[in-house]
Amino acid sequence: MVVGSGPNGLAAAITLARKGLRVLLLEANNYLGGAAASLQLTLPGFTHDLGAAVLPLAFASPFFIGVPLRDLGAEWVYPDVPLAHPLGPREVVLLHESIQETAMQFGDDGARYSRLIGSLVSEWPSLARDLLAPAIKIPRKLSYIRFGVHGLLPFSVLADALFSTSHARTLLAGIAAHWAMPLTRPLTSVPILLLCTLAHITKWPMVRGGTGRLIEAMAAYFRNLGGVVELSAPVRSLSDIPSARAVLFDLAPRQIVDILGDRLPSRYRRACTRYRHGPGVLKLDWALSAPIPWMSEACRSAGTIHLGGTFEEIATAERSVWEGRIPSRPFVILNQPSVFDPSRCPKGFHTAWAYCHVPPSISGQEARSLADTIEGMIEEFAPGFRDTIASRSILAPGEIETMDQNLIGGDLTGGVLDLWQVLARPVLSHVPYKIPVRGMYICSSSTPPGPGVHGMCGYWAARSALRYTFHME
Repeated sequence: MVVGSGPNGLAAAITLARKGLRVLLLEANNYLGGAAASLQLTLPGFTHDLGAAVLPLAFASPFFIGVPLRDLGAEWVYPDVPLAHPLGPREVVLLHESIQETAMQFGDDGARYSRLIGSLVSEWPSLARDLLAPAIKIPRKLSYIRFGVHGLLPFSVLADALFSTSHARTLLAGIAAHWAMPLTRPLTSVPILLLCTLAHITKWPMVRGGTGRLIEAMAAYFRNLGGVVELSAPVRSLSDIPSARAVLFDLAPRQIVDILGDRLPSRYRRACTRYRHGPGVLKLDWALSAPIPWMSEACRSAGTIHLGGTFEEIATAERSVWEGRIPSRPFVILNQPSVFDPSRCPKGFHTAWAYCHVPPSISGQEARSLADTIEGMIEEFAPGFRDTIASRSILAPGEIETMDQNLIGGDLTGGVLDLWQVLARPVLSHVPYKIPVRGMYICSSSTPPGPGVHGMCGYWAARSALRYTFHME
């Protein structure tokens, strides 16, 4: 049995069902997908992704390669440009599909960028198998060693060592900020290596009609394998769990403590209770009467837009959040999916969303004030944006957690991504998916390889269950 229907829960259920096992999947909500669901958050006819929206890891994941997504109704949509970062009204630095085009913007830093990312792109298939694995691997390739050495560094150190131009430092700082940690912390270079590599391989794709279509395809595949899905079936205690040889929880560690309670050994229970979650997010969704009127043509061609100024300004904003303060000028990640996928809204209209990191305790008034600030930041680069807003949805961290209880405090990363919690996710173990209760496993993004829509947490947890409970390989 699997509890929770996020991408990892569905991946676990599919992996078990492929082995001919009878699998029941329970979902607390009346819809599938968790944070990967697509919902009508503004007006009827407008589809918005609740959380996961831009899916390079799904496109490149070893798990999804084996799922016939297109045959099941999930189709990839590719933006013209993966990422734009405006520096002024018409001054923009871009992350192109082409390494060469990207590097050309960086002047003297271009060759260093090409060397840093180029080998990762060329060796991605084998690199992915190591990066998306359940445990630290003995390095087999130079690219993996390079990834580990550079990824371990704080981005502030990597930037000072390799990049002197403002264009390179600013673009890469925005990508590093996806890690939701101060840029002076170790491992904040990881998203640079990972997301830049994937931009040059995948163009940071989306799913036509919303991420929910990916979830629907996974659920259809699971049902085709004989799996059973039950919605509106919350699991709050052991009494809610039907008899099963194995139970896999696509849940946060604290939720597992709430369910299993004293059945857990005290040491494991303490580790799960102490498991730390990072900053929350404030998320805005808009129904728009027209595309965002960017002054820069380059921004109109990009799927994702970063707003937040220079390297130094981004670093200041992310440090403020980490220290529990609301930044006066946050770093903002924005996406405009309907520019490339008009199926998400009525003809002639558009959708967009944006989010920034915030302290989990942000109040409703603070959320509304910050939403106004974000709209003002967009207006700087797209005068008239406010006039296009037909409807707006504001989701503060508490509301996000209410919609998906895995997202504790509005944390989208499944737990702080510092060095300890990358190694001990959720505990330090050779098989981190095993819960020390017979037949129990955890398969959420609070396990390796961590956040992102890749399904590998669920895949590896299911493999553990197959080995240790069912004695199957």
